[in-house]
Amino acid sequence: MKKQKEAIVKLLSYVLVAALASAVTFFICGRGTSKLTALQTLLEDKFIGEVDTGALEDAAAAAMVNALGDRWSYYIPAEDYASFQEQNQNAYVGIGVTIEYRKDGQGADILQVEPGGSALEAGILPGDILVEVDGKSVLELNGSQVRDLIRGEEGTSVRVAVLRDGQRLEFAPTRKTIQVQVVTFQMLPDRVGLIKINNFNDRCAQEAKQAIDQLIEQGAEALIFDVRNNPGGYVNQMTDLLDYLLPEGRLFYSVDYAGREQKIDSDAHAIRLPMAVLVNGESYSAAEFFAAALSEYDWAVVAGEATCGKGYFQTSFRFRDGSAVGLSVGKYFTPKGVSLADTKGLVPEVLVEADEKTAAMIYAGTLAPEDDPQLQAAIRALQ
Repeated sequence: MKKQKEAIVKLLSYVLVAALASAVTFFICGRGTSKLTALQTLLEDKFIGEVDTGALEDAAAAAMVNALGDRWSYYIPAEDYASFQEQNQNAYVGIGVTIEYRKDGQGADILQVEPGGSALEAGILPGDILVEVDGKSVLELNGSQVRDLIRGEEGTSVRVAVLRDGQRLEFAPTRKTIQVQVVTFQMLPDRVGLIKINNFNDRCAQEAKQAIDQLIEQGAEALIFDVRNNPGGYVNQMTDLLDYLLPEGRLFYSVDYAGREQKIDSDAHAIRLPMAVLVNGESYSAAEFFAAALSEYDWAVVAGEATCGKGYFQTSFRFRDGSAVGLSVGKYFTPKGVSLADTKGLVPEVLVEADEKTAAMIYAGTLAPEDDPQLQAAIRALQ
């Protein structure tokens, strides 16, 4: 009986604590006050440690966007907004490297070295492993911190250390404005012109049209567009290029959150050559739409791997503190009215998988055309 009484007393104490806690919570989240506002006030007023209000707001904003469950919407902290703009403008101040952290804990792989960048001029090569920046180990930094250390004021230098075949090498490239090479091109055997489009941001359509014209002047009898690992970009850059390639007809159709429609059509001018487009799982948004439009017009054969299926478009909204959110505000459709979001991506007519090593070399731009199985499959399809 005594034990039963103690148990009842203990249970009643839990109920009393819960009731008190509920009363306090109700008081904090009173009428007219949102939960987030009440929580921020609580943390600022009651937390025993220091509170970084900016960090709280960044974390809350990022969490709210993530809670949408939309992989394409994103939050941009104020300190990252300048880099976001630089990426869209295809220009930045730095040394011209693209890195990715290794899984073995050695450092970060240098995946790409930008042509014309000071890293290449200093002797840094794709395949090197970045281990140190200005005396700081990259293992003690995150990607944003490494980027911020490498970038800086134009004309200043940055000390970097890399591993190459197990040997430590040090370089001190000078930071300068890097104009990202949006489009590269070359003539392959049998008069096949290859055009690599890295993204659909600023200068894409202009550079791509110039590449097409130059290849045709050189005698190209077929064209292959490589949009593998292309993250997409601006709709107007994509439709401008499609308009140059395709005959008269519908190019683009979209519907936004308010039901507003946008329709873009092509004029009668067209490039009448056999064409192919290379895609893979890292072909996003405008890149996969570009391939889909050419395929639907029977203007090009698509080769490679299935694309990711990004069928939403985003608009950036800026906040007073300099941060921003890129929010999915609408859905776009191919010329025949297909949503790539609904189909989970574009499946090529010529399906060719690339193993991990080959895919890494394609990304780095170090794979010779004759060793590229997807490119060679596209060439055979054209023939």
